[in-house]
Amino acid sequence: LFGLHTPAELFDTDNEATKAIALAGFIAELDKYLVDPVAEIIARNSDGSPCIEAKSPLDLEEAISLPRGNIFHSDLTFPFREEGDTRRWGVETDDPRIFICGAGAQRGGGVSGIPGHNAAMAVLGK
Repeated sequence: LFGLHTPAELFDTDNEATKAIALAGFIAELDKYLVDPVAEIIARNSDGSPCIEAKSPLDLEEAISLPRGNIFHSDLTFPFREEGDTRRWGVETDDPRIFICGAGAQRGGGVSGIPGHNAAMAVLGK
């Protein structure tokens, strides 16, 4: 399971307990749309526990040094940012020769392709 926009702050106080609550919530929501409950169809380990691996944003930060577990590097602003300085295209940096064309751009992000387009437009001076 992959939960977008899962704030790392939710897990700061008790990572393991909050992770269990989040997993139970995900499964409960899935169960609303499935014929059979997830618990009845999921594989089980030899000790009887379900074969589910749940990682919180804090776990991702610890395992792969992903800041606050955010695969987008920062909160998404797709497709537009309502406030703050996005400059012209939202891909500019403090170095006039470097543009962000990935998930950390101020407009777009994820797999939208918007940052790549905007970086190209900035390079072309449009």
